Amino acid sequence: MNVDIELDARGLNCPLPILKAKKALNGMQSGQTLRVVSTDVGSVRDFQAFAKQTGNELLSQQTMEADYIHVMRRR
Repeated sequence: MNVDIELDARGLNCPLPILKAKKALNGMQSGQTLRVVSTDVGSVRDFQAFAKQTGNELLSQQTMEADYIHVMRRR
């Protein structure tokens, strides 16, 4: 999947991955994509709720070993 910005949030606990994603999304143009890599298991649920609250589209979520990867599209 082609992404415009990658954000490494490994080692950060809630709510820091969401806060960093929010800051990154605010600096992006509509339609651009953001990939966030986190090690916080709670980030899966957090990113689902964040997408619903903000209107940004959660394109995918996957787990690769200890990493949780979230891809979002800016509204």
